[in-house]
Amino acid sequence: MSVVHPASPQARERVVLGVIGGSGLYDMEQLHRCERVSLETPFGAPSDAYTVGEIEREDGAPLRTVFLPRHGAQHRLLPGEINYRANLHGLKQLGVTHLVAVSAVGSLRESIAPGDVVLPDQFIDLTRGRTSTFFGQGVAAHVQFGEPTSPELRALVTAAVREQAATLHAAGTCIVMEGPAFSSRAESELYRGWGAHIIGMTAMPEAKLAREAEMAYAPIALCTDYDCWHDTHEEVSVDSVVAVLKANVALARRVLLSVARKLPERTSDLPYPQSCRDAVITSPDGIDAIARARLDLIVGHYLG
Repeated sequence: MSVVHPASPQARERVVLGVIGGSGLYDMEQLHRCERVSLETPFGAPSDAYTVGEIEREDGAPLRTVFLPRHGAQHRLLPGEINYRANLHGLKQLGVTHLVAVSAVGSLRESIAPGDVVLPDQFIDLTRGRTSTFFGQGVAAHVQFGEPTSPELRALVTAAVREQAATLHAAGTCIVMEGPAFSSRAESELYRGWGAHIIGMTAMPEAKLAREAEMAYAPIALCTDYDCWHDTHEEVSVDSVVAVLKANVALARRVLLSVARKLPERTSDLPYPQSCRDAVITSPDGIDAIARARLDLIVGHYLG
């Protein structure tokens, strides 16, 4: 009897929803059979334990759902301190096929006001020093990233936000800065000149690693401020960010619940990207046992 690799299409026939964001997102009565799962990965420890449970879909079948607080318990990690590789690897260990990522952002446009919801479909990565790939150390690979998000999953999220009558911007370009300090006014004006719509600190390398982990990825950006470019609004501060986020947590939970209920049972009805299938350049014969073990869950099903 042949063994099915845990990352192969045969092992990922059922949709498993992952959610990355604040710890309050999984505080919903519709999440049943919850357990906390602590994991280790070849890339170190994730931000926190995962909360794994089930949400009932519209057809009555249970949807396995996995939550992770991106910044850890009590929000103790800066954006640049997050172990993004461990976070995504842990989600992959738990079978996640589709990932929704919730984060706070600043607005670079008059038309995007604090309290609005943005579903960015493009990113400009200005982070520094964050490891943005599972590969390297003897294994060269390059995944396509021209369209960083999943159109199909974003369509479900779009419909869910519209159900809540929230002010929605269904596309946009997100600047991802290193932080932890907020932008200077000159930087904010520069990004506006580039045509970007919002600015945040956590979507990279998260989106790139989700692509390498072959997860469909859809971000939900909750706008909290006008960064520092707006002449008639106060400059962004921690207080303003926290206040708007608290007001939007319930909205985010309702959106996530709606998405979960509408997800199909099988990945054949909502595909995830098989982005690593032709991405590895290094000959399998040239990949040593240590590298194979480290990358088994990412590309082991392709290496043979």
